Amino acid sequence: MKIKLAVLFGGRSVEHEVSIISALQAMENLNKEKYQIHPVYIAKTGEMYTGEALRSMSSYLDIPALLRTCRQVTFLPVGGDVYLQTLSGAGRKEKPERIDVAFPITHGTNVEDGALQGYLKTVGVPFVGPDVLASAVGMDKYVMKTMLRDGGFPVLDCVRFWRGEQMEDMVCRAEEKMAYPMIVKPVNLGSSVGITKASDREALEAALETAFIYADAVLAEPAITKLREINCSVVGDTWEAQASECEEPFMEDEILSYENKYMDTGASKGGGSKGMASLKRKIPADISPKLREKIRTMAVDAFRFLGMSGVSRIDFMIDCEADALYINEFNTIPGSLAFYLWEPVGVSYGVLLDRLISLAIKRSRQEADILFSFDTNLLAMSAHSGTKGAKGTKGTKKA
Repeated sequence: MKIKLAVLFGGRSVEHEVSIISALQAMENLNKEKYQIHPVYIAKTGEMYTGEALRSMSSYLDIPALLRTCRQVTFLPVGGDVYLQTLSGAGRKEKPERIDVAFPITHGTNVEDGALQGYLKTVGVPFVGPDVLASAVGMDKYVMKTMLRDGGFPVLDCVRFWRGEQMEDMVCRAEEKMAYPMIVKPVNLGSSVGITKASDREALEAALETAFIYADAVLAEPAITKLREINCSVVGDTWEAQASECEEPFMEDEILSYENKYMDTGASKGGGSKGMASLKRKIPADISPKLREKIRTMAVDAFRFLGMSGVSRIDFMIDCEADALYINEFNTIPGSLAFYLWEPVGVSYGVLLDRLISLAIKRSRQEADILFSFDTNLLAMSAHSGTKGAKGTKGTKKA
C-alpha cells in the first residue's frame, strides 16, 4: 500500500515562488510506486488548495486561473488519523483523503519558522523536517547565533534592533560594537532577501530601512572583507546525522543575492527555474581535506546541538585574512532540499527524499511513546468548588 504524502508549499512568505520551484522538483523525483502524492499549495492568503494542476510549473503563470481548477482543503483530525478535507462551498464534495505524512517544502517566515510545523503538530500529522522549536531557532538568526555561541561554535558578533527604535540609537549601538563595513539583514528571512552591505553611516541607515521592510527585527554584523563562503548539508536527527559534500557558491556582487541564487542562469528544459540547483558553484569546494572534514564535522555537531531533523544546509564563512571559520546560518528547509550536495557523495534525489520521509515516521513513532496527558479529577473538583482554581483556594491550616 502506498504512503499517502501531502507535499505542502507556497505560503505567506517573500520566498513563496522559491518554495513552488523546490516542491515541484521534489514531487518530480518522488517514487510514484511508493508514494501517493497530494500537492497542497498554500496561497499567500493562507488558504490551502489541492489538485493535479498544481504539479505543473506552467500553471503558475496565472495563479487565479489555476486555483479555479483546484479544491480548497484543510487538514482534519479524526479518531487519531488526519484527513485532507474539501471545504464546503469549495467545489464538488469529495471523500476525505487520509494523510500518512506531510512534507513541508516551504521557505521563509510563517512556513519555515515553526508556525506551519506547530499547525501540523496540533492536527497530529507526522511531518518532514525539524520540530517546532528547532524550526524557530533555525529561522531566527539572532537566537541561532546565541545558542551556537553557548554551545562553543564560532559565530560572528552581532547587534539586534527592533522596529520602532530611533535610527540614531541603532546606528550608535552598531558603531560602538563594530567597525565598518557591516552587513545588515532581517533576522528571520532567507534567500538573501533584504541583506545590504554598509560601508559608512549613511549606508547603514539605508540598510536598516531596507531590512525593516521585511521584518520587525534586524541584525548588523561585521562584514568579512576577504570572504569565502562554503556550504554543507546534513541529513539525520539528533541521534544520527551525516554530512554531504561541500560547495563554494560564487557571487557577482559583494553579497550572494536573491538574483545570484535563483535567476542568473536561466531556465530549465521544462521552462522553469532550477532553483538553488542553478546557482553558480564549485562542487566539491576547492578546500583542503583537513578543512573539508572540519566543516563537515562542525556541520553535523551543530545540527545535532540545535535539535534539527530532516535535511539542513549550513552556510559557513571563511575570513581569509584572519584564517577564521564561522557558522553563518542554518537553512532548515533549504532551496531544492540541497539535493545537489548529496548527489556527489552517491545519494540520489529520490533516495534523499525517502530518507527524509523515513525520519518523519521515525519521530512520530518515538513521540507515540511519550506521555502527553494524565488522568486527574481537577474538573470534578472545580465543579464542586467553582471556577477559582488552585490560585483561588485557601490553604489548609497546619496543626
